[in-house]
Amino acid sequence: MSEAPHSDPSAVARVRAALTAAGLADTVVTFEDAVPTAVAAAGVLGCEVGAIANSLVFEVDGAPLLILASGAARVDTRLLSRRLGGKVRRAAPEFVLEHTGQRVGGVAPVGHPERLRTLLDVHLAAHPLLWAGAGDHLSMLSISYADLARVTEAEELEVR
Repeated sequence: MSEAPHSDPSAVARVRAALTAAGLADTVVTFEDAVPTAVAAAGVLGCEVGAIANSLVFEVDGAPLLILASGAARVDTRLLSRRLGGKVRRAAPEFVLEHTGQRVGGVAPVGHPERLRTLLDVHLAAHPLLWAGAGDHLSMLSISYADLARVTEAEELEVR
């Protein structure tokens, strides 16, 4: 079977366009095999799992919330529900695709149809170079913490 279900060139193109529109270099790299998890990505990239910025979509009272969390962490939805004043729960794959234009396992921090409210895990700041999904299961982008915070207009927060 082909890799077509894991590849989405149009989503990756939107991510590339978002990076360059923000004044950043196009740092997207594409791999032969899928990297749908932080562990898989870190293995291919030769970096710590903590340097992978997972783009996780949650739902808060019907609205999308993008959380950029360290691959070494698990998001504490109870903590965030208290801090945000609404029930935070993991979004269904259809909801993720509707609001990001990207499938679960390949969601990028940028390149969505509309800007999403975004939280940035402060623990990612410990890594000089971060890696994040770039729109599909085969692609990743590299970015600094400062640039990630800037281009996503993220709220920096403890998420675990």
